[in-house]
Amino acid sequence: MDELPLHIVLVGNPNTGKTTLFNTLTGQNQKVSNLPGTTIEEKKGFFEYDGTRVNITDLPGTYSLYPNGEDEQITTQFLLQHTDNKIDAIVFVADASNLERNLLLYTQIADLGIPTIIALNMLDVLEQKHIAIDLEKLSVELQALISPINARNGNGIKQLKNTILKTKMAVQRNFFSPTEEQKKLIALQTTEETDYTRWHIIFNQFKYNKIEGEARQQFEAIVPFSDKIIAEETSKRFSIIHPIVEKITLKKAVKEKTLTQKIDAILLHPVWGFLIFFTTLFIIFQSIFRLAEIPKGWIEDLFSWATVILKSNLTDNTFSQLLCDGILPGLAGVMVFLPQIIILFFILALLEDSGYMTRVSFITDRLMRKFGLNGKSVIPLIGSMACAIPSIMATRNIENKKDRLITILVTPLMSCSARLPVYTLLAGLLFIEQDNAIIDLRGLLILGMYIIGFVVALLFAFLFKLILKQKQHSFFVLELPDYRLPKWKNISITLKLKIKDFVFNAGKIILIVSVILWFLASHGPAKKFEAINQKYANYTLADRALKIQSERLEASYAGSLGKTIEPAIKPLGYDWKIGIALITSFAAREVFVGTVATIYSVGNADDESAITATLSKQTNGETGEKTYTIAVVLSLLMFYAFAMQCISTMAVTYRETKSIKWPIIQFLYMSGFAYLLSFIVYQVFK
Repeated sequence: MDELPLHIVLVGNPNTGKTTLFNTLTGQNQKVSNLPGTTIEEKKGFFEYDGTRVNITDLPGTYSLYPNGEDEQITTQFLLQHTDNKIDAIVFVADASNLERNLLLYTQIADLGIPTIIALNMLDVLEQKHIAIDLEKLSVELQALISPINARNGNGIKQLKNTILKTKMAVQRNFFSPTEEQKKLIALQTTEETDYTRWHIIFNQFKYNKIEGEARQQFEAIVPFSDKIIAEETSKRFSIIHPIVEKITLKKAVKEKTLTQKIDAILLHPVWGFLIFFTTLFIIFQSIFRLAEIPKGWIEDLFSWATVILKSNLTDNTFSQLLCDGILPGLAGVMVFLPQIIILFFILALLEDSGYMTRVSFITDRLMRKFGLNGKSVIPLIGSMACAIPSIMATRNIENKKDRLITILVTPLMSCSARLPVYTLLAGLLFIEQDNAIIDLRGLLILGMYIIGFVVALLFAFLFKLILKQKQHSFFVLELPDYRLPKWKNISITLKLKIKDFVFNAGKIILIVSVILWFLASHGPAKKFEAINQKYANYTLADRALKIQSERLEASYAGSLGKTIEPAIKPLGYDWKIGIALITSFAAREVFVGTVATIYSVGNADDESAITATLSKQTNGETGEKTYTIAVVLSLLMFYAFAMQCISTMAVTYRETKSIKWPIIQFLYMSGFAYLLSFIVYQVFK
């Protein structure tokens, strides 16, 4: 193998198949979808071919080297620093069905002087539109190496790898003709780069205020930095690109509309589009319950069987109590909801890969603008139905800084998958018998929770729109990709990543919390525990065990913690046991289910029924009434819908805004609103 590897970068417009090609070349399983802006950070991998190691970096998609969003800025800065980043060559992934638009970015990259080949993707889409491209003529016109590929099925990959090894020999055409003013500025840049690289370095230094004082005045005297410069350059490039595309394109006369156009006539309709969208949501949440019942039962049976076996075969000691009354109930309380999480992720992945999600952004743009957002905000908001963390990162493709900040602040209000186990448990307490119902009321309730979350997100977005001051003009440009049949490999990759993240990341937290909770709930001041044992010394064995466990839980460290915060949560209808669950939930919302499972398992270890049945039997020690009344359940639903109970979300907000102020504001307004709304709901329904 050669001593020095090649360093290759994948560049292209959003949604051209870069990440799919990256996965095919490297064998990695990065998430891909038929959705612009899926790649928001650079990804690295490698492959070995013909004795050469080729390191690959997949950069976020961009339409131009004049960045608008955060993701485009990442790509531009990486390419401008190509010497420091040791870029040997660029593989420019182009969408053959949108060639003219794609070539704008290609001509800019070619002018940076980095050896570049064009991986011409989606030729099959071009054929469906009855269009052909003369590849040899295109190669001559651009003076570029061109390799036709199909990133989705792997066609042309071997030829592309052969071409990559020849890329260093590529000598492409120069397209940049600087104006007299630009020539003066370029002369001030002393780095040994191409004229176009020098120009971009100066332009970016000026745009991001890296040039100040007298130097800035000197530059302003030479040329005014404005959007007019970008527009003039873009116009010049398209005046070169358009004749080339016309020359190499062969169109067949076709009168009928394409399938995408026919479908869009319905899905983009101002009335039918919204009706179909809400019908889709209805189907999602009905499916979450209907399809998950059987696998959910299997998981319940598995954990019940494991608990019985372990209790029958292990000596009754500290370790067995920890395992059977702490770890297993905690894990079972979340794992039982895994089938519903999988169904949610699966349907969302289908909608993304088919191209439908971008249509939702398009039809909702007008509505979003009234609340201080735009159509691109819908993608992070809907993505938050799975998880707020990647959704907040996905706001990087929102060009307007104010729109992006508002989207970041309100995205966690959308109900994520971490809330789904909590919603499911609480919905089960409201609607226990659902076996023979045509429409599952639990599914309707959860659909309602998601809609409420969306409505509240819009209301707070409008409030932030009035409070935050921003002069930047907002605009909405979004590519509508052609509809495609979802590729099952892409779906499986997405599911694998999501499930792995849910099980392992949430599982770690749940396991730790379950162990801590078991210790706190089964240990306490020795004198109090001894007094309780003596109090029930003359009771029968069965009565003594239940009463001792109940009182020991209240006297335990966990009970003391719950009692401490009980005055603050009592107006919401919560007792000290629920208070313990609220505290642990600030690590992660889904811990609520594992917490109550652990608490009530310790308090009533002989009860092997489902968590829902166990909770429905709980009573308040002071009043004797049921603990989980309708008022309490509705209050909990409101609290878990809107309280900021995810440290990871706050961390990513800090990372994306680069200020501690915004995660603090996020925590305060969300938790304060959750408390107030829960209080109102409880007082109304109690």
